[in-house]
Amino acid sequence: MAMLKSIALFVMITLAISIPLVAHFGLKLQGGKMKTAIGVNLLSFFGLMLTFGICMIAGATDAFAAGTDAAASSASSMKYLGAALSTGLACIGSGIAVASSASAALGAISEDPKIMGKSLIFVALAEGIALYGLLISFLILFQ
Repeated sequence: MAMLKSIALFVMITLAISIPLVAHFGLKLQGGKMKTAIGVNLLSFFGLMLTFGICMIAGATDAFAAGTDAAASSASSMKYLGAALSTGLACIGSGIAVASSASAALGAISEDPKIMGKSLIFVALAEGIALYGLLISFLILFQ
């Protein structure tokens, strides 16, 4: 249970630090500087994730050394981490795919309204990626 609390704390701290950075750089910069701001945001976010992840792994090795009960609870908490990563990364990929396909679909529909059905299929296929990630997380959790 302690590992699950540390994972939740890790996610909250990472988001609490990265979201104001994204908002600050996103509102202040435009044009070519926006790419620099996004790069700084991604570097800070993944740097914090890496730092806290190393701290969690170091704590997990102490739990494994402490005994079998602590090791079992740490293993089950890693199951939750795997489920969260599978859903989260699938949703990020789906969001990127929907962003590009939906904007192209809207542009195509504005030129020719007859192709609305075909373009919605591509948007739905992109949204299906998130459902696959959710399905994998259910398989991890309930196995």
